[in-house]
Amino acid sequence: MTRPRSLLVNASDTPYYHCIGRCVRRALLCGRDPVSGKSFDHRKQRILERLKALAEIFGIDVCAYALMSNHYHLVLRLAPERAERWTDREVVERWRRLYVGPPCVGRYLDGVALDATESALLAECVRQWRARLVDLSWFMRCLNEHIARMANAEDGCTGRFWEGRFKSQALLDEAALLTVMAYVDLNPVRAGIAVSVAESDYTSGQQRLVEIVAPGAAGAEDVKPALLRFVEAIRGCDTPGLPFNLQDYLELLDTTGRVVHPAKRGTIPAGAPRLLESLGLARDEWLRSVAELHVRFRLFLGAPHRLSAMAERRGWRWVRGQAAARRLYGRMNA
Repeated sequence: MTRPRSLLVNASDTPYYHCIGRCVRRALLCGRDPVSGKSFDHRKQRILERLKALAEIFGIDVCAYALMSNHYHLVLRLAPERAERWTDREVVERWRRLYVGPPCVGRYLDGVALDATESALLAECVRQWRARLVDLSWFMRCLNEHIARMANAEDGCTGRFWEGRFKSQALLDEAALLTVMAYVDLNPVRAGIAVSVAESDYTSGQQRLVEIVAPGAAGAEDVKPALLRFVEAIRGCDTPGLPFNLQDYLELLDTTGRVVHPAKRGTIPAGAPRLLESLGLARDEWLRSVAELHVRFRLFLGAPHRLSAMAERRGWRWVRGQAAARRLYGRMNA
């Protein structure tokens, strides 16, 4: 049963969400069509350009992404506290980069004095737009509509491009965030398209590696979204960022990628990597979760007590993934 988005996305529950957009039937987002032989690889850069533009407009950060042939993955962080600091003019200018708005908005930006009716309308627009600029559904709408119009124009057709509304998954704690980010960054490796994160084109994992090895080396034609940076968890630290060490995360990706690649099955050796130890996650279950996330968890991912709390707050009997969470978080619960 389809759940209302208001039950699935709430910044007070968690700011982190995993989003998936998948093309309908045989439509291709990127890659090469095996039937016609036509390549759609050029769309990948245009999608990243749109993602970069939206991240600059919205109060939403990009944590991870992966562009595949017929679908994409995003890990996003809602930042409503940032939008609250914007002035009314900043809100209007950001929204006008997406939509025109009523005539009084243009008059306001031109410095023309507004009458009482126009001022009231402007105030209501600013209130509404401020909320929308930190709304996950509006972010995804602005992304998916743009991609669909671009693809339909290239294909010379009309109609549905996406199989349905985007899927979202709330990430309720640090371990859930880490698991899903690794799942996203290792998509090409797990599919056998790439042998390592360094060769996984159009993923945030590769982008982070490139930014370490050759910062600022990307050309003007190679536009990518700014990624939320890693800030190792420090008690009392208010700096927004991913609560891990970047080197530890890359080590985890490398170790996990060597195991989940279809031609390199194995196990993670004892004592490594450091992040699994610090978060108390079971190694074997971590590998299964990274390989089978879409079947193990559905709407929420987190420790068992967090999943139970989410179900209770919404009046549900249970949420999918509680048994898998007990196994994944086994050492933490021991």
